[in-house]
Amino acid sequence: MSLVLYITVMAGITYLIRAIPFTFFTKKIRSRYLRSFLYYIPYAVLSAMTIPAIFYSTGSVITAAAGTAAALILSYFGMPLIVVALSASAAAFIAGLFL
Repeated sequence: MSLVLYITVMAGITYLIRAIPFTFFTKKIRSRYLRSFLYYIPYAVLSAMTIPAIFYSTGSVITAAAGTAAALILSYFGMPLIVVALSASAAAFIAGLFL
């Protein structure tokens, strides 16, 4: 019973978080500064959640840095996501073998 209650509360909060901005901001935002600020918020939040997870996931900063470096280099050159993910994992694994 409590699981159903938890799921219902989470669904309600998720709905309110998404619905409240639509009810209060009915006009288009004209400020260039505010629009550019709001444009980059998802990227900033995603980075703030992902970067710490990367460096705590392997248990070693060296292996995490090796995987991150591989991912950054391959993504800079426009490689597909699956190639970047597998190569970063392989780089972290190989770096872990030499520790």
